[in-house]
Amino acid sequence: RAEIKLEYKQLRVCKLELSDAGIYTCKYGSHEVHISLHVFKLTISLDGHFLQNEVPELILMQNSPGPLPNLSITLFNSNNNRVTPEVQNKAHEKYILNLKKLEATDSGTWVCQVHSDSPLINQNISFAVKVLGFQNPDSEIQYAAVDSTVILSWRLNFQKIKWKEGFTGQLNWKQQESANIYELLDFNITAEGKLHETKKSSNFLFELPEREPESTIGVKLPKVHFNHSGQYQCQLAYKGRHAQSKIELVVMKVSANPVGPLSRGANMTLTCQVSRPLPPNAYLRWERVNGTQMDAKNSKQHEVKLEVNIRAAGLWSCHLIEDKDRKISLHYHVEEDPAWINYVIIGASVGGGILVFSLACLCLINGISWQRRRQRAKRMAQARQYLLENKTCHCQQ
Repeated sequence: RAEIKLEYKQLRVCKLELSDAGIYTCKYGSHEVHISLHVFKLTISLDGHFLQNEVPELILMQNSPGPLPNLSITLFNSNNNRVTPEVQNKAHEKYILNLKKLEATDSGTWVCQVHSDSPLINQNISFAVKVLGFQNPDSEIQYAAVDSTVILSWRLNFQKIKWKEGFTGQLNWKQQESANIYELLDFNITAEGKLHETKKSSNFLFELPEREPESTIGVKLPKVHFNHSGQYQCQLAYKGRHAQSKIELVVMKVSANPVGPLSRGANMTLTCQVSRPLPPNAYLRWERVNGTQMDAKNSKQHEVKLEVNIRAAGLWSCHLIEDKDRKISLHYHVEEDPAWINYVIIGASVGGGILVFSLACLCLINGISWQRRRQRAKRMAQARQYLLENKTCHCQQ
């Protein structure tokens, strides 16, 4: 492992080991130079290959021909952010450091900075960390309306970090925390990065969406039912270790009681329901489109059902609101009873007919009276004319 280059007066030692520490002497004629070699050895557990949420262990060992100094150790992650480890053992010859749980974004080159005042040491030791996992959060909530189309997807990072070893995984679903677990599909990724999927469930209607990009695992629910809600968990397995990420699917539906048109003076109950309690920052809200604040109603915390009693027809909307953001909305159109509308039309028609008939009768009576007055005036005029034409004078003898 050692090589001497006389022309440069160099001694080259390859693949240093802790036992190589010591004092090296170079003699040239009457000249003699002594060099003290201080050797550090840094090892990382699992050869630097982790799944997300695993805790790596670092072991820093040192050897020196003189007394071993007390070291100050500082770590910097792949984003050049300082990391404070938990020191399990602080013997001068061996330091054991435990880091916090790793995230998928922690992949890259880390630096261990070693410092000592006496003797003066400032040494940076680089080491590689690869964290296989998801670009999704560990847990998230996704909302969907009944009869809508939903795609649940998990983005793996094996291509991004150039993971060169094969691993497997599966996608499971369970409706409640204590319910049975159903395996929807399993998959495996080869050392060359090729993804192969196999559908497992035969009684659960779902499709495999087009993968874009190739490192995405997902399921497509073409028409969501209320009982499709629950926990969808994607799990990775590598050398007997596991990592998982879950999506909680919350489904919302609306209904009316009684179903059908709203009669005049009658009441109807509209119900908006979700499949599980909402987080504290989310709630349901009923409101009438183009209505007033009197028509609106909000759910209380942790309520899964919101009912509103109405007496007015129109378009009603239920919104699921999280952090003042409308996640989904469902609409229910309440129609007026057509029978009542027909009664109104018939009543108006009959009333209009009676009014027209009354006016006709009044006109007829007035016409007859006018005709009679005219005839009477005509007879009186004829009588006066007759008397004037036949007037005589009588004289007494």
